[in-house]
Amino acid sequence: MMGAVTSLWRHPIKSHGREEVTSTTLIAGQTMPGDRVWAVAHEQSKADGSEWVPCANFNRVSKVPQLMAMRARLDDDSGLVTLDHPNLGDITFDPDSDPAPFLDWVRPIMPSNRAQSKRFVKVPNRGMTDSDFPSVTLCNIASHRAVERQLGMEISPLRWRGNIWLDDLPEWQEFKWMGRDVKIGDAILRPTERTDRCPATNTNPETGLPDADVVSALDSFGHRDFSVRAEVIQGGEILIGSKAELI
Repeated sequence: MMGAVTSLWRHPIKSHGREEVTSTTLIAGQTMPGDRVWAVAHEQSKADGSEWVPCANFNRVSKVPQLMAMRARLDDDSGLVTLDHPNLGDITFDPDSDPAPFLDWVRPIMPSNRAQSKRFVKVPNRGMTDSDFPSVTLCNIASHRAVERQLGMEISPLRWRGNIWLDDLPEWQEFKWMGRDVKIGDAILRPTERTDRCPATNTNPETGLPDADVVSALDSFGHRDFSVRAEVIQGGEILIGSKAELI
């Protein structure tokens, strides 16, 4: 069974925007370069950057739906991040040295009854994925289309906030890959768990407004999962069009 890479996405700041890239070079045991490098800790967070902590410590789309409408761009050389949002305009800043401009910029879309964004957190050599291990998410376009059919409407694949999108596979084929090695381009990945989903996926990535009951659509398949979280076993380059096959 062979698929092909149709798109590659990274999310420099967890839950705050997405960026399409034309290639990526994975590193064994690490997350996708430039993906979830930072997370935005809220006022009640216990995260201190010394180790990975669960997503409840951070502001994210499930609690602040408007975050879904952000786009992001990371300058890999300077470390500067540019975010834009339909209701806020754009901003360029350095999350490591000068977070204050971001905190002022994002405040208008933060619900007043929720803990406000306070600081950036990052952990050496891994992105702040929802998984407790450094993971890369593999998404199947056929599975996405199955969800669309269940909903009776088209939805953006960006709702899933995945890393590597694959086509030319049967729907839900990715769930059969648990514990098996998948070669994608020059890299080898090993899916180890399915990605459980929350109401964040109900939110439209263009508007930041919930407009589809995606979670209930998943329930109709007997699960609330979409995509698989994989460990990078062997690093290597992946390009648009790279082949994906079990080995």
